[in-house]
Amino acid sequence: MIFDEISSFYQSYTGKKCVIGYSVRGREIYAFHTGDSFGRQFIAVYAVHGREWITARLALKHIKKGVARGGGWIIPLLNPDGAIISQTDLPLWKANFRGVDLNCNFDAEWGQGRLNTRVRGSENCIGDFAFSEPESAALRDFTLKIKPYVTLSFHTKGEEIYYEFCGRGDLRGARILSECTGYKIRKIYGSCGGYKDWCIYRLRIPAYTVECGADGLSHPIKRLHRLKKCYGALKYFTEAYAK
Repeated sequence: MIFDEISSFYQSYTGKKCVIGYSVRGREIYAFHTGDSFGRQFIAVYAVHGREWITARLALKHIKKGVARGGGWIIPLLNPDGAIISQTDLPLWKANFRGVDLNCNFDAEWGQGRLNTRVRGSENCIGDFAFSEPESAALRDFTLKIKPYVTLSFHTKGEEIYYEFCGRGDLRGARILSECTGYKIRKIYGSCGGYKDWCIYRLRIPAYTVECGADGLSHPIKRLHRLKKCYGALKYFTEAYAK
């Protein structure tokens, strides 16, 4: 199980690390620091959706590669319960244990998305209110504590980069990510309540979503090499964005 992999890595990791919170089922949500501890910091989050658990392995790749400049925090598995559901019972499950889509649960035009629903299920359920879920609340609180200069969210799939919400966003960073991965930069409409959206809308900082892996792949992606275009993305971004 991917949760066991991340837990084992946490135990052996000798760098700065912490638990930012717990899932509905009480599983730890781990964070790992990489690079310099002083100066401005980034946050990168992975496996927000259960069926996208392969991005947690991408996070480990990014931790091991390190960053070129500065430092920041990597959260490999925001949704451990959903990942376990995907790996053991319902492969296409996106939500957390309570059936809430965590990327619809942030306070950024919450509930206004085109496909949003209050019906509990695998995807698009917004929850009872913004930050109703312990996983999204934990990421909110950690983000407010760290005060990052930028955030990155790694999802699957489609080989696209999103950088904008409600007319705001920093295209420069999207171009850097595109240079590194070869992915297309896109604006999306009718989608609200995501972590990227909240960072742009409420915190007024640049934020990016990277959809790793070709669109022709099937969920859940099980082979890390399918995401190889993203292996160097974080290291490249931290070097180029700082210039």
